[in-house]
Amino acid sequence: MEFRYLGKSGLKVSEITYGNWLTHGSQVENDIAAQCVEAALTAGITTFDTADAYANTAAEKVLGKALKHQRRESLEIFTKVYWPTGPKGPNDVGLSRKHIMESIDGSLRRLKTDYVDLYQAHRYDVETPLEETMQAFADIVRQGKALYIGVSEWNAEQIRAGHALSKELGFQLISNQPQYSMLWRVIEDKVVPVSEELGLSQIVWSPVAQGVLTGKYKPGAELPPGSRATDEKGGADMVKRFLNDDVLTRVQLLQPIAHDLGLTMAQLAIAWVLQNPNVASALMGASRPEQVESNVKAAGVTLDEGILARIDEALGSVVVRDAKHTVSPETRPV
Repeated sequence: MEFRYLGKSGLKVSEITYGNWLTHGSQVENDIAAQCVEAALTAGITTFDTADAYANTAAEKVLGKALKHQRRESLEIFTKVYWPTGPKGPNDVGLSRKHIMESIDGSLRRLKTDYVDLYQAHRYDVETPLEETMQAFADIVRQGKALYIGVSEWNAEQIRAGHALSKELGFQLISNQPQYSMLWRVIEDKVVPVSEELGLSQIVWSPVAQGVLTGKYKPGAELPPGSRATDEKGGADMVKRFLNDDVLTRVQLLQPIAHDLGLTMAQLAIAWVLQNPNVASALMGASRPEQVESNVKAAGVTLDEGILARIDEALGSVVVRDAKHTVSPETRPV
């Protein structure tokens, strides 16, 4: 396993982060989830990412239980706040001081830890003054409940404003967690340059484009039974954007590239995001330990310029690049 610094901080994270969105407490039984975490630890992964909203807090509980016998100082545990949790009352959502201060305590209880290494704003809250949000994060850092602060899916202007306030308040904003893959490159034009300027890294989610870049979805074919695209509660709505014959035909052209490198399609996709120097880590989920053992082999892989050019040629115009796709919810969800 290779390790990279997160932003301009002194914190190192594993190139592969184990994440449990859509799996723990939801799609995967708890004993299988524990086996996946054990496989991640065995493979050298030290960085684990979750969120209070995943499976309505159940994912944090499963991860906390799976990690409880590990040396805490040897792990980097990340979680997030924003989306509705609990009974989903009027203050059970967003980035108000009330919701943040209550949410961190709940996350620490469920994760069975005194602190998280990184606490992230899961989206930008258009209904709360940014000053209120950042002051709450500053207080959490001073209380020792979080060592660092990050954001997720913030656009370039929001990152710049949040970074300025964090400096005024005396803490570090060190990361952004966006969607990023060969097919979804909307951060490259604006978010990455601003992040490089200000000292933030990306921790990217869905590097295999919700499974599309594994090649398992074939143009003109029925959806594979049990796949994410068939699970209305497990991300089917998100994967639909890629499920057209033009995209799927282009993705099949990546197979010979992966074969030439001795990689699986998933390993190629994960290795690709790690070629971006502003990416500190790629988030990887799993429903079976074997997936962890295979996909972690993408760490440390170098793709030369010729390979990157072949990938671009194969995918052509189906790549989504427009920065306008980095958007915040217009109102708080209910």
